Amino acid sequence: MEELRRTYLRLCKEGGVEPQESVLAQLQESRGTASRSRLDLAGQSLSVDTCAVLGRFLQKDTLFTEVVLSDCMLSEEGAKLLLSGLCSNTTVKVLDLKGNNMKGTGAEAVGKLLVRNKVLRRLTLEWNALGMWEEGFSIFCDGLGSNSCLMQLDLRNNQINHQGAAELAIALKRNGSLQELDLRWNNMGLLGGRALLEAVQKNRSLLQLELAGNNIPSDTLKALEQSLGHNSDRQSTLRESRSRAQVLCKEIQNLKDEKGRQFLSLLDTIDKQRDEMGQNSRTSSLRLGQLQEALNERTSAVNSLTAKLQMMEAALALAEQKVHALGERLSKAEAEKAEIREQQCWDMTRQQEDSVSRETRLQRDVHSLTEQNMQLKNKLDEAERKRKSQQDQIFELKQELTNSTAELKLRLCQAEERLEIEKRRSKQALDDMENLRQKEVDHMTRHLEETERTLQDRVIRLEGSRIQLEEELSRAKAASVTERAQAEEELGKVRAQVRLEEQQHLSGLEEKLRVLRQSRDESQTHCSQQKQSIAELQARNSQQCLEMDGLHRRIEELQQEVSRKEQEKVADLNRVKVELQEQIGHLQVERTAQGALREKIAALEREMKVLGSNHREAILDKESEISSLFEKLRLREAEIHRIREDEAQRASFLQNAILAYVQGSPLSHYSPKK
Repeated sequence: MEELRRTYLRLCKEGGVEPQESVLAQLQESRGTASRSRLDLAGQSLSVDTCAVLGRFLQKDTLFTEVVLSDCMLSEEGAKLLLSGLCSNTTVKVLDLKGNNMKGTGAEAVGKLLVRNKVLRRLTLEWNALGMWEEGFSIFCDGLGSNSCLMQLDLRNNQINHQGAAELAIALKRNGSLQELDLRWNNMGLLGGRALLEAVQKNRSLLQLELAGNNIPSDTLKALEQSLGHNSDRQSTLRESRSRAQVLCKEIQNLKDEKGRQFLSLLDTIDKQRDEMGQNSRTSSLRLGQLQEALNERTSAVNSLTAKLQMMEAALALAEQKVHALGERLSKAEAEKAEIREQQCWDMTRQQEDSVSRETRLQRDVHSLTEQNMQLKNKLDEAERKRKSQQDQIFELKQELTNSTAELKLRLCQAEERLEIEKRRSKQALDDMENLRQKEVDHMTRHLEETERTLQDRVIRLEGSRIQLEEELSRAKAASVTERAQAEEELGKVRAQVRLEEQQHLSGLEEKLRVLRQSRDESQTHCSQQKQSIAELQARNSQQCLEMDGLHRRIEELQQEVSRKEQEKVADLNRVKVELQEQIGHLQVERTAQGALREKIAALEREMKVLGSNHREAILDKESEISSLFEKLRLREAEIHRIREDEAQRASFLQNAILAYVQGSPLSHYSPKK
């Protein structure tokens, strides 16, 4: 944190601003903390120059992820400079601007921050006055609509009316990232609630909306809760489908990797076997060449002695036949090796075809699953559209029902009031007018006393609320002055309004007394007319009773139709639930089928292992056969060598015998001497 402190002092020096001790103390306190991601300046009174330096400081900061500036008495210019610095920040994700009394310029600055900043996740604007200036709040709403990263927004106690709610609804229709919105203790009313309801029905990301203390009817709140519930259900279904798709993709990828590894290992084993077989064939060919050379040498030696050893030709022919038989055996062994190699190649090709077919089948299964998921989404959207249309119809029917009942009640009350007035006027005489006047005067005095008591109670309540506000504002330090001034101005306005109402009420009472005196004179002339009007009113009353009966029957029919619509809606919901359960059952069946496929894959792997072991055993058997054939060949060569030595010894013996015979014969005595 020493580096941050030096940076702050350098910026203050560059801007020619005196460093604020509270900011330095906060940086000094956060030096020894383990977590350096929070900058807490709550309750510190920040000047405009300090806000400008902090804006430049936070513009290039990369350490703090949370900035708390609650109850800092930020001016409009200071808030603008500070928020303009935060526009290009890339690390701050949480910003708290509670209790800074920001109005038009502050709202515009927050809107620009929402447009330019791409990392802010949570923004707290409680106890401000953003809704007082419509232009600034509209700019703020435009920024909120174009923002794509904010997830939590707190707008409690911001004096937002129904027009601000309409602007906020337009922003919510455009926004696709906000999940939690707190609008408690504003003054939106019925129109604002309806605008928010329309926006929530079109928004798909909002999951939580707080609207307590906004004078919104309960039916609108229930409709908002239903829309938010649908959004949460939609988000949960989307998360489940995404997780399932990810799991399926991971399983498919794992299967592909495993098959690839098995295929590579199989190719490696085949290459090793080919290398071993090539080495064996090369060694055998070398040995056969050496044997052939030895045989050629031996045959040449035998051919040189053929003239002398004609008796051994049969034996030599027999030995050659044996050698030819051994060569045939070697050729047969090579042919068997070639057949084994071809069988292995064929097995490899078949396994490759099986793996390719298995991959295509898995891809078809994944494609069918995605199509089923899209069908489910389409059915869900269609069910939601049907439900929305039915809700709109029910809402219109309810409005029509309430309007008709209110109109009937109004007509009934008017008729009853007219009857009562006419009866009183017909029964009372001129002597009762004075009593009526006295009663009116008493009533007015009582009313004045009651109004005075209510005003006193209201003043007491206002005083209590003022005391509470003073306590809260004393905790809020600098903000208490403005709030107390507002409370006193409101109290003065209320007192002036009460005095004005009392004066107007007294003047109205005097005017009413004068009118009553005039009406006392006119009542005599109206008595005869009232009798006729009573008869007419009775006839009208009977006619209105008939109309009321017809309207009651119409209300009952509407109620039956509404109940029928409710039953149809429940039946549609049940049908959708049944379809979803069927889809879930199909998915479970497909899951079991995938389990069977995994079992088949495991069985095929076991078969491949068994085939590999059999192949290795066959190779070992062939190698043992080849070694036995080489041993037999060596024994044959030793036997041939022994036979040749015996024949050479016999030939030498025969030659010696022939020479001895020739030398000892009598013909040798008669041979001429050289």
